[in-house]
Amino acid sequence: MSDSQTPVRGRSVLGRLFHFLWMLVSGFLKLITIVLVLGSLAAIWFLMRSGHGGLRIENNTPLVLAPSGVLVEQIDEDPSQRLLENLNGQLPSQSSLRDLIDALETAKDDPRIPFAVLKLDGLSDAGLPQLEELAAAMKDFRAAGKKIIAWSPSYEQAYYYAAAQADEVVMDPMGSLSIEGFSSYNNYFKDGLDKLGVDVHVFRVGEYKSAVEPFTRNDMSPDARTANLDWLGDLWKDYGKGVAEGRKLSETAVDDYVRRFATGLEEHGGDPAAYAKASGLVSSVETQAEFRKRMGAIVGFDDDLGSFRQIYYLDYLSAVEREGALKGGKGHDTHTIALVAVQGEIVDGTGQVGQAGGDTISDLLDQARRDDDISAVVLRVNSPGGSVWASEQIRRAVQALKADGKPVVASMSTVAASGGYWVSMDADQIYAHDSTVTGSIGIFGMIPTIDRGLAKLGIHTDGVGTTPLAGTLRIDRPLSAELGRIIQAQIDKGYRDFIGGVSKARDIPVEKVNEIARGRVWSGAHAKALGLVDDIGGLQQAADAAAKLAGIEAGDYELQEMSPKREFALDFLSRFYGQAHMAWMPARMRGWLQTISAQTDIERWLSGFNDPRGMYAQCFCTPQQGGRSR
Repeated sequence: MSDSQTPVRGRSVLGRLFHFLWMLVSGFLKLITIVLVLGSLAAIWFLMRSGHGGLRIENNTPLVLAPSGVLVEQIDEDPSQRLLENLNGQLPSQSSLRDLIDALETAKDDPRIPFAVLKLDGLSDAGLPQLEELAAAMKDFRAAGKKIIAWSPSYEQAYYYAAAQADEVVMDPMGSLSIEGFSSYNNYFKDGLDKLGVDVHVFRVGEYKSAVEPFTRNDMSPDARTANLDWLGDLWKDYGKGVAEGRKLSETAVDDYVRRFATGLEEHGGDPAAYAKASGLVSSVETQAEFRKRMGAIVGFDDDLGSFRQIYYLDYLSAVEREGALKGGKGHDTHTIALVAVQGEIVDGTGQVGQAGGDTISDLLDQARRDDDISAVVLRVNSPGGSVWASEQIRRAVQALKADGKPVVASMSTVAASGGYWVSMDADQIYAHDSTVTGSIGIFGMIPTIDRGLAKLGIHTDGVGTTPLAGTLRIDRPLSAELGRIIQAQIDKGYRDFIGGVSKARDIPVEKVNEIARGRVWSGAHAKALGLVDDIGGLQQAADAAAKLAGIEAGDYELQEMSPKREFALDFLSRFYGQAHMAWMPARMRGWLQTISAQTDIERWLSGFNDPRGMYAQCFCTPQQGGRSR
């Protein structure tokens, strides 16, 4: 024992009491200090989000819709990241689809808003069904007699769909309209794994459950090729039809544009902007300065902003919320319908940011069940699935809601396949878009073994066990035939449970479900024809359906978003500390930290494979567009 500790042991009872009280007061003061610091930073954040606390909507001010990052059903990121983005003046890495729609729905009846400007080049990812819902809100805005003008330096395929619904589609003279269609390409690792001596043992049901093919083949199987071309073709047709309607062109205009791209460029001297304009997909070409000048001639200029007078859509929502004028605001007699989002891979436990934790989602549904103020629930699904166990926990929570007399309507967004369908199938009604990717009703499991690879290095494994199963799950040993039979039997049962659940929930004979299941992916349009979904529609239609099932009149309800609580304080402090010290770090150290960050992303991806029984209902079927994997 050190000398410094001796006096503590020798204190009197009164001394120890005062020491305890001092430690208590000191700890309380430290806690108050942390709360004040975090509270001050949070106050700054909310002040910035609310337009500096006193933003007013002036007459003749156009609404600017300029989302950034990934278009999501629900903002789901580290609270500290969003705070730092705001404090640093960075564009948000996520944008809420509902915010865009709410802004348009409110502004269409606001006499202070003469028109809207759409600027989508900040988006990095958006699903076609999401853009279809945005397009529907744009259509309502225009039906109110207000124009929408889109401007962008260039247009990518993903967000051009929404831009095409504007009255004008304007592009920079040096820009281009990049459309190439939808695709599904993967890397295949069989030869590489063979060279490394890694054997991947696959257990699945359904010839179309192609999620495991990259580990067992060097190319796409004929069955997967046929199925993928089918649903990708449906999406491409839907995309072309939507653009054609927006631009008032023939339904083949987009396909013709892509197929004639090389010829069209040659005919217009290699000028992609000129070709896009000649094709009718772009209205006109203007530099940003020219566009700002034209808009300024209509509404005036803002010298501080250096552009035409305008209001950013998030600032607009904050301002009208303060005014109590946000469309759909809750009145005294308004009913509440809960909105719970299943977004990202479905994983066991609480899940990380960007994942749908089975425990987290089922807890939110249980809260909605126990809340007497909530009349019904809309389950918004944008997920390729994942853990079977986690998917089942969410499905059971849906069943519990229905058992308590609260209707549940599933609203499928971009992808609601495999586990994403599992969590939806017991809803009272299922809504999807024509372009939703769904189905993929099947289950798989994979176990890699590396005994051959170790043998190449001269490493061998041997030993004894008390039973034939002892030690069989070691990856440094060959997979035994008996263990293979055990795993396949569980996979077979899981598949029977899946198609049996679909049969019961959708009132389809199990034999028929088996025919349309087997891991095959379907578009929303095909899924409706097969009976896997009830109707075609977006979130609004699903919410109206939930209200009707609950006996609520249309328009007499508030859609209340329920979101998982993310830890804030510790996460924020660690990130804030790291950000504060990054500036003076040597380039080599910063590069090293970036490498660690990349490894963390890999670990996060691997964390998605955490089903306690190693069984997954997952579909790697998100369409690729514009040359980027979405």
